Amino acid sequence: MSVLPPSFLHAPIAHRALHDHGVGRPENSIEAVRAAIAGGFGIEIDIQPSADGVPMVFHDYDLSRLTGETGPVSAQGARVLGTMVLRGGATGIPTLEHVLDEVAGRVPLLIEIKDQDGAMGRGVGRLERAVARLLARYSGDVAVMSFNPHAVAVLAEAAPDIPRGLITCAFEPGDWPTLHAPVRDVLRDIPDYDRLGACFISHRWTDLARPRVRALRQAGAAILCWTVKSVGDERIARSVAHNITFEGYAAAHPA
Repeated sequence: MSVLPPSFLHAPIAHRALHDHGVGRPENSIEAVRAAIAGGFGIEIDIQPSADGVPMVFHDYDLSRLTGETGPVSAQGARVLGTMVLRGGATGIPTLEHVLDEVAGRVPLLIEIKDQDGAMGRGVGRLERAVARLLARYSGDVAVMSFNPHAVAVLAEAAPDIPRGLITCAFEPGDWPTLHAPVRDVLRDIPDYDRLGACFISHRWTDLARPRVRALRQAGAAILCWTVKSVGDERIARSVAHNITFEGYAAAHPA
């Protein structure tokens, strides 16, 4: 089992980098990455595949909310995606390689691999292995995670030395309408943690009181959480979590 570097438990982690559309820093943009580095924050980013298999730093499956284009991210090649200027910013959708070059080990980088079939299914591998190839050449503090345990299993095989974890929550039906109830019921109890050789979870902060989360912490798991949006919420989250992922306010660095 790999170990989460201590840097992930110190500085707060900026959700989708330190984004603020009002000042020209769209989520997951190079502008937001640079702002997080300048502030000394950890960075969380999302990965979607391009049509030609390049890991792109982008949260949504569709282009419409974050760009002036429409259609699936995965239907466009990396070169074309790179020309699509993000709403509120001045640059296009970055590749993971570009972000790795920008961060260059200066702050910890937490990478979420987005589930690709909406069902947490086994049809994974291409994107995870592409990410693993890029991380093999990266020397900074980095960790990978996914809601989909099958994706984490591929990462364990392709990049065994990279710390890996599961993104977890209560899997309420209203939040996961396309996910079958039996799958939600299984994932809710985080049964795959030990099998996958995970060393952390990133759990929804409003559900941190769940007994399974506390049991994992007592067993030595690092507990991160998502997504904290105020100082008051941070105070509550830190009663359980070792560190937070935050957005929308000025998170303070620990003394």
